[in-house]
Amino acid sequence: MAQAQGKQTVIEWLNRGRARELTAILTYMAQHYELEDTDVGKLADAVKEVAIQEMKHAEDFAERILYLGGEPTSQPDAGIKKGMSIPEMLEADVALERQAVAMYNQAAQACEDAGDHTTAELFIRILAEEEGHVDLFGNIGDHLARHGEAYLATLIGGSADEGASAE
Repeated sequence: MAQAQGKQTVIEWLNRGRARELTAILTYMAQHYELEDTDVGKLADAVKEVAIQEMKHAEDFAERILYLGGEPTSQPDAGIKKGMSIPEMLEADVALERQAVAMYNQAAQACEDAGDHTTAELFIRILAEEEGHVDLFGNIGDHLARHGEAYLATLIGGSADEGASAE
């Protein structure tokens, strides 16, 4: 009985993680499109790359949920904000990633407590990548705060899609 309860707890943590990743995917792709539209292609590409990493995390969680006999959620855990300034966007992204890091630390411990070391290791691996996202968004925000428009100018253009629209 306790083992079944532990497994259900692990599946619940995995689905919470998946819902967080789905929120991140939708958020970062919306930001990617907005940034592309305002010709901040280098930042758009960086945000898109993080979204792709988040897609891989969501898939990793889904595969583990299925292995454990659960049903992966397809619902994000928060709404998507649009129309923010770049500094607001970066601040929101740092907050989203910090929430994921805190959640995944708790989840790893809960999985260990439930005796599921494989899932705990999955959360630990993914939370390390989320910490990298915190650093990325935080560093860009710091550079922007320190250097303003001069730094923002370095982020203009450079998109992989740029050549296709130049025809």
